[in-house]
Amino acid sequence: MQNTGDINGRVADAPSGNWVYRVLPPVLWPYAQLARWDRPIGWQLLMWPCFWSATLAADAASQAGRFVGELLVYHLLFFFIGAVGMRGAGCTYNDLVDHRIDMEVARTRSRPLPSGRVSRRQAKIFIALQALVGLFVLLQFNWFTVLLGVLSLGIVALYPFAKRFTDWPQFFLGLAFSWGALMGWAGIFGRLSFAAVVLYAAAILWTIGYDTIYAHQDKEDDELIGVRSTARLFGDKTRIWLIGLYGASLLLMLLAFAMAGAGVLAYFGLLIAGGMFAYQILVLDINDGAQCLALFKSNNRVGAIIFAGLFLSLLLAIPG
Repeated sequence: MQNTGDINGRVADAPSGNWVYRVLPPVLWPYAQLARWDRPIGWQLLMWPCFWSATLAADAASQAGRFVGELLVYHLLFFFIGAVGMRGAGCTYNDLVDHRIDMEVARTRSRPLPSGRVSRRQAKIFIALQALVGLFVLLQFNWFTVLLGVLSLGIVALYPFAKRFTDWPQFFLGLAFSWGALMGWAGIFGRLSFAAVVLYAAAILWTIGYDTIYAHQDKEDDELIGVRSTARLFGDKTRIWLIGLYGASLLLMLLAFAMAGAGVLAYFGLLIAGGMFAYQILVLDINDGAQCLALFKSNNRVGAIIFAGLFLSLLLAIPG
């Protein structure tokens, strides 16, 4: 394969001083890049809906007289491992599907496949290995949760193609990235409830919002090669759309927390998250790619704050 732009084995859209380059031997760098181990924001954003849902379910169970603290810790550990593994598998699959597109976009042409440092066959084998990690994690849960996890694969498989047939690929990303909002609840109760479904809808809207900001980095290249996105669709009205998306997400989270009987600290976490959303909207410059990336990454802190509120609420609900 022809080498088309790798930067000393690194990629253009990730920090060159990342731990991957300090710890791993160079022969493994392309695989770490395929899995995005050099960019943890993806698995972090995939993980938070899992953590929210599991902790909210544990809080509801505690109020019903069922203490599941040890089970929750166990589930959080496996959701972390699963988020890293499945996000890596999903990114590798996405790179296979977008191989030719990535060669045409300045930000992505130094990635392992378009730069020629990994063959398509090697990438497929790497997907299988990461999927085995995901399967191991999934089998640690009850069978209802296992079934939910299997059902998510259809959405994951469809997502990379969404940018070719709809202006709303971020919606399909939301369907996939927010699935943990169902998984966490199912892992505790072995079933779903309306609270979990509402939390899932809230996470979808959150995902559309933050990924719209992210997509503004590529809108010029996307327009040239015909790739569609909400960034292109919303254009100069992005700030108005974000008010609606983030606002509706907060309201749905509020509703989910109320239905599950979350404690006051969970709502305090939502209040702080709302302030962080407001900051993103106020300072956003859709023509500043570096700022868009920074604001996108700040959503990891949003996820962490919401989880912290839920977790502290759970601690207060534990009988003394």
